[in-house]
Amino acid sequence: MVEKVDKNLVVDEESLPREFNAATYFIDRHMQEGRADKTSFIDKDGEHSYSELYENVNKVANLTRTLGLKQETRIAMILQDTFDNPVVFWGCIKAGIIPVTLNTLLTKEHYLQILNECRARVLFISESLYEVIEPVINEFPYLEKIIISGGEIGQYDTLSDLLKEESNEFEAVKTFRDEVAFWLYSSGSTGTPKGVMHRHSSLYWISELYGNNVLNINEDDVVFSVAKLFFAYGLGNGMAFPLGAGASIVLYHDRVTPDAAIDYIRKYNPSIFYGVPTLYAAMLAKLSENPIEEQLKMRLCVSAGEALPEETGNRWKKIFNVDILDGVGSTEMLHIYLSNQQGDINYGTSGKNVPGYELKLVNEEGEEVQENGEIGELLVSGPTAPEGYWNNRIKTKDTFRGRWAFTGDKYYRDEKGYYHYCGRKDEMFKSGGNWVSPFEVEATLIAHDKVLEAAIVPHEDDSGNLKPKAFVFLKDGVAGDDGLKKELQDFVKSKIELWKYPRWIEFVDSLPKTATGKIQRYKLKE
Repeated sequence: MVEKVDKNLVVDEESLPREFNAATYFIDRHMQEGRADKTSFIDKDGEHSYSELYENVNKVANLTRTLGLKQETRIAMILQDTFDNPVVFWGCIKAGIIPVTLNTLLTKEHYLQILNECRARVLFISESLYEVIEPVINEFPYLEKIIISGGEIGQYDTLSDLLKEESNEFEAVKTFRDEVAFWLYSSGSTGTPKGVMHRHSSLYWISELYGNNVLNINEDDVVFSVAKLFFAYGLGNGMAFPLGAGASIVLYHDRVTPDAAIDYIRKYNPSIFYGVPTLYAAMLAKLSENPIEEQLKMRLCVSAGEALPEETGNRWKKIFNVDILDGVGSTEMLHIYLSNQQGDINYGTSGKNVPGYELKLVNEEGEEVQENGEIGELLVSGPTAPEGYWNNRIKTKDTFRGRWAFTGDKYYRDEKGYYHYCGRKDEMFKSGGNWVSPFEVEATLIAHDKVLEAAIVPHEDDSGNLKPKAFVFLKDGVAGDDGLKKELQDFVKSKIELWKYPRWIEFVDSLPKTATGKIQRYKLKE
């Protein structure tokens, strides 16, 4: 039986004690509640119990003191999704050290910018990722030590060797619920990544509002997230929610392909699976050739990163008889605040507010939109808003105004209260005086049986007027030619308003994306 969401959930931020260290709730508590022998994480090296997690977190906390790091010092993490990742993250938080978790797929130029901007004193990095930063290793003036997760590299210490020397007992330092606990960097889908400073209490609130209330996650669940721990969506999926409930987490250390995701579902049979729209579509294409025959325990799926096309949600439901909760969140708000919810699924929409968050739409004059169907920018208010962006006062003032965060997403709300995604504020455009939502045209193209992915950008015609241009990634074995271009144009014309059909179609081998799977449309305009 589906447990319905408590839509009347009220947030009292003062219900958390003023002195609050997130590690005591997400790590230490399990020792008192009898989960010492239960599996916490499963990674490429095998299973790790909650007691092993607790002891290694304590060892990392002690290591920060051995290294001479004082409370509020920042360290950087460029770590794959292995057991070392949560051990370092929570060990630092327990010691009052601020971990800055970084995308494992950035360039050396991005690492140079970010590490120097955040002034991390210690870098924890996976052995296989070291070669990326090696060319600029002498250009980090604030960095005092590099610690390798995995095998040995040169003269650097390995994390495993250092932890052998540390005690497995550590009392959490005194921190406050409103104190900065960790940083995330935004995905950079529209430009340079920005450092977002999050508080101890925010980890608790995403676990309570989304993990407990929307997912109904419990200690019997086994979860698998293709979204990595280095960004907000994956951090909630793969740490905050399951650790809040005492569940078990499957980690995949490398970049997740459709084949790898399907293999892991077969191997570990998770009860909750978290994906992104492009991966769901790619997995469906693979499953049409090689369906899963095994009996699955999967009771729930989640999607975020970009809006899930209705066609994808319906096809997944048909194959697995499991709903995908399509939701919208952000690095700034730490996780999902607008979502389809159990017992209230409406594919093709982003659902309704997650209880505990308030939403509203405003027009270009900043006035709240009153009419259903009228497009406005989405604003969100909730207990997980950050302290702001590091060293970016102008962007902080522009995004966080009073208790409201301006998301930059354009939406309209229908008569039933469901929110419909239209696109990013800087991606929507007018064609012939009418608004074009890139997402709507993309979703229509994806509904064609020969299309895997699509991206729409504005392009000037001979008269200088903006019209939609499509970049289309076809399914395996499909050849792109002029005949298919016309077929796709006619298909779009038959589904949505005439002015929205793509005047130009370019077939491509891939679309530029962030590591979180978001299409970087701005690169297609260049």
